[in-house]
Amino acid sequence: MRSTWMAGDFGVVAKTISGGAEDFISRLAIPAGSKVLDVACGTGNTAIPLARRGCIVTGVDIATNLLEQGRERAAAEGLAITFDEGDAEALPYPDASFDAVTTMFGAMFAPRPELVALESARVLKPGGLLAMGNWNPGSFTGAMFRAGTKHVPPPPGVQPPVLWGDEATVKSRLDPYFTNIETELVSIDFDMPVNPAGAVDFFRSHFGPTKVMFSKLDEAGQGALYSDLVALWSGANVAADTDTHTLVKNQYLKVTARKK
Repeated sequence: MRSTWMAGDFGVVAKTISGGAEDFISRLAIPAGSKVLDVACGTGNTAIPLARRGCIVTGVDIATNLLEQGRERAAAEGLAITFDEGDAEALPYPDASFDAVTTMFGAMFAPRPELVALESARVLKPGGLLAMGNWNPGSFTGAMFRAGTKHVPPPPGVQPPVLWGDEATVKSRLDPYFTNIETELVSIDFDMPVNPAGAVDFFRSHFGPTKVMFSKLDEAGQGALYSDLVALWSGANVAADTDTHTLVKNQYLKVTARKK
């Protein structure tokens, strides 16, 4: 997982959805002064708006190159955010350390979801908030993942990450540790100044999972995957000028819950 997320440059991808991350945090209205852990924080897309709101923020991620970018972004804004190396399945913090745990398009990719739920609850104070933003199976991102796994199947026993975006699955995973579990589908756009083939090239170059997926295929396999992805992006593109612009309507499942 570490090598996958350190491949490419996710920081470039993160910039394309930073507005959606700011919207996600604003919807949570976490009070200033709250101690917040941002799990699988990447380059700080959600940690930074939390700190701007006056929260005491710690970000944790397995990818050290992304953590370094997060530190640079925080320093540029004069924000005091702690960025730690660590795993969503084994968080390096004591029990009941945080008022809130957030994760957006992050912890959902950990291969053992039962440990993500357990660890998120463990580090929260009683009554603490868990807030997740997870790509859902019916989203465009869900379709992207399905197109990829048709060519490169996941390891045996690994469940699709987008199941964290399925309402029934989320509730069953969180129910042992959380109450007041609420879900809401939220719109988010992929808006890119390139045509659909350019969008595929962008993800192939910069998004670690896509880059690694292509690397596992021979030339013919790479061509087939590329064709499928270009067709997918082209079919979903609602931009007025499809030769120079790609606009895809996407969505994620916003999940909030309180620790029992």
